[in-house]
Amino acid sequence: MKTEYLILLAAVGFFPFILSFDRKLGMYRQTGALLKAIALVCLSFWIWDIAATARGHWWFNDAYVLGLSVLGLPIEEWLFFVVVSFVSIFTWESTKFFLGRKQ
Repeated sequence: MKTEYLILLAAVGFFPFILSFDRKLGMYRQTGALLKAIALVCLSFWIWDIAATARGHWWFNDAYVLGLSVLGLPIEEWLFFVVVSFVSIFTWESTKFFLGRKQ
């Protein structure tokens, strides 16, 4: 199924994205810092991923991606680093909140 990778990303990111707007957690108050952190991670891994794919270290099965690609990477791979970075930060912030360390 060509949308499998995209569906997986949506499934992973859906609830953290919705819950990030919770007033108690307050992630929406740190949007600038959040975007900077995601951008830093994405930039470094996108460069690495482009190089590794170009060298043939790995590839993407056409059966599971839409077929839209930029610089040799499918759109889903670009989104992967955004989604995983966001979910990781959300998990960190949620853990701090529930352990009572939210500042």
